[in-house]
Amino acid sequence: MIDQATIDRILDAAQITDVVSDFVTLRKRGVNYVGLCPFHDDKTPSFYVSPAKGLCKCFACGKGGNAVHFIMEHEQMSYPEALKYLAKKYGIEIKERELSSEEKLAQSERESLFIVNNFARDYFQNILKNHVDGRSIGMAYFRSRGFRDDIIEKFQLGYCTESHDALAQEALKKGYKKEYLIKTGLCYETDDHRLRDRFWGRVIFPVHTLSGKVVAFGGRVLASATKGVKVKYVNSPESEIYHKSNELYGIYFAKQAIVKQDRCFLVEGYTDVISMHQSGIENVVASSGTALTSGQIRMIHRFTNNMTVLYDGDAAGIKASIRGIDMLLEEGMNIKVCLLPDGDDPDSFARKHNATEFQAFIQENETDFIRFKANLLLEDAGKDPIKRAELIGSLVQSISIIPEAIVRDVYIKECAQLLHVEDKLLVSEVAKRREKQAEQQAERAERERRAANAARANAEAGIQSNTTVATPGSTGTQQATGYPAEAAPASGLSQEAPSSPFPPEEAYVSFIPQEEKEGQEFYKYERLILQMVVRYGERVMCNVANEEGEEIPITVTEYVVNDLKEDDLAFHNPLHRQILAEAAERIHHEGFAAERYFVAHPDPVISKLCVELVSNRYQLRKSQIEQMVTDEERLYELIPRLMINFKYAIVSEELKHIMSALQNPAIVHDEARCNELMQRYNDMRKIQSIMAKRLGDRVVLSF
Repeated sequence: MIDQATIDRILDAAQITDVVSDFVTLRKRGVNYVGLCPFHDDKTPSFYVSPAKGLCKCFACGKGGNAVHFIMEHEQMSYPEALKYLAKKYGIEIKERELSSEEKLAQSERESLFIVNNFARDYFQNILKNHVDGRSIGMAYFRSRGFRDDIIEKFQLGYCTESHDALAQEALKKGYKKEYLIKTGLCYETDDHRLRDRFWGRVIFPVHTLSGKVVAFGGRVLASATKGVKVKYVNSPESEIYHKSNELYGIYFAKQAIVKQDRCFLVEGYTDVISMHQSGIENVVASSGTALTSGQIRMIHRFTNNMTVLYDGDAAGIKASIRGIDMLLEEGMNIKVCLLPDGDDPDSFARKHNATEFQAFIQENETDFIRFKANLLLEDAGKDPIKRAELIGSLVQSISIIPEAIVRDVYIKECAQLLHVEDKLLVSEVAKRREKQAEQQAERAERERRAANAARANAEAGIQSNTTVATPGSTGTQQATGYPAEAAPASGLSQEAPSSPFPPEEAYVSFIPQEEKEGQEFYKYERLILQMVVRYGERVMCNVANEEGEEIPITVTEYVVNDLKEDDLAFHNPLHRQILAEAAERIHHEGFAAERYFVAHPDPVISKLCVELVSNRYQLRKSQIEQMVTDEERLYELIPRLMINFKYAIVSEELKHIMSALQNPAIVHDEARCNELMQRYNDMRKIQSIMAKRLGDRVVLSF
């Protein structure tokens, strides 16, 4: 783990214009620099770089951040990898925390496995290029597939001779340990304890991780060279560094093209990927002949929401892959399917066409998955009513797992027309499936809620009552909520940072679902409040008199924490809660500056979010700078207004969801649960009424 001091040194040394200009041609424009965005097809320069603030941003696609975020996005690296990349660029020594002896052993073993794989890759490449059998058999095979030398070099293709232990003997001679040759799967041990090569007599396809490390190999048999071998492909077995369900062939070479094109093509085999790359289509990966797994789907989803699956027309293979595509739908991805002409697979089709022709064919012939699945199963069902009923059930299942309601509705209407059934039937069936899914989720949420309430009760049992002083703008609703007065903050007037500004994460209870919250009104205010904390968290916004009459300064962070705790509310987004809690814990640390701390945060998700929160401030037009200064001067007025609007919006939203829950028959027939919800509803209504009076222009209707 890289220590914070080293991270700070890297961020201080990394000049944003220097880093970006390695990949983008920049032109000076005023105090900024501008260039074509590397993350999308930019026709006019929309990628701005601010040297003064160390930030970059594309005002077309929205991507950007500081130097670390730029390298993460452009090179598709993890946060530590991007830091190490910049450290190497600027000659900074990486200081990481001391590992335990167990961690050192595990890390050493993993590194050893990668080193052995690198040796094997180089060995296979050397045999292909310099050995007589490599040139006459392996290279002849690649030439027959039409692969150019640059493509063979790019994908690091190789060859293993027919000798059953040539690799093993060379590795042992070079000093590589037998145990690592076996653990990587390059070799296996016979009953008489001899080492044998797994990939003898095969052309070799190295499999790379997302960061480019060789993690495994695939070997294709050549019938003329290996008579009697029935298995066409042999792949590395699972190992400590290789889990097939988490890897996609070609992802390392495709990741930047996937991001730029905002689409991923999915094919079946190694040669499909390589031939498409050679034809000019680089945003392509292969599942290597297996059904997609959730780990592979998450990897693709990191780079794009759009996927086109290319099939060669084999009906059996298509039907076998439908389950994997259903998993893609569940992830909320936009899935299209394209059937290639009879007799062609992506490999052969790519060899016959250039990139423009290939992509034009895909655009003309691709169709969305639901329509494709309906047509495919209709052909199979014919006029058999039982099969047609099964078809409807299969389509309903695929539609029901799509998260977006609008997309589900569109597909329901299309399928109703295709199947010649009423919309109402499909709507009803989809609703039943989703209701069942919701019940399962509700059961899990209820178990978590009960556990949270138990934890909360245990925590409150040990708290002694104390007196609080209301901060400016607070609603003062402790009695109205029914929560104990000790839940309100007493620490706001102390010079000590609050040791635990919020209850534990598992104790946070809300009836508002976590998903699809970004469109809600309260979320807009929540994000604006967090923006104020990140920008001005350590600034003093007001002074409050304590019991002795002394004037105590209150910072923006303290005010927000106190005001939320006063009504026992919290930010809805867990990441927002974490950022506010960290700000509260550090607010009185000497030299603490919220913006600096969070922009350089070791968690890349937090740092990237906070860069977004501050980046709008760095638009360098004079009017915007003036507005920024005005906001800073108006903190005493601005923060309380944001807080009361946020609290009113989140309480109103919670009331809606409680009312919805009370319509559920399962809850209506559970007297204890129903009474609990009614009590919660009454408490929240009292809070809402007090807030409405403070807002002045709100009217709360009685039910």
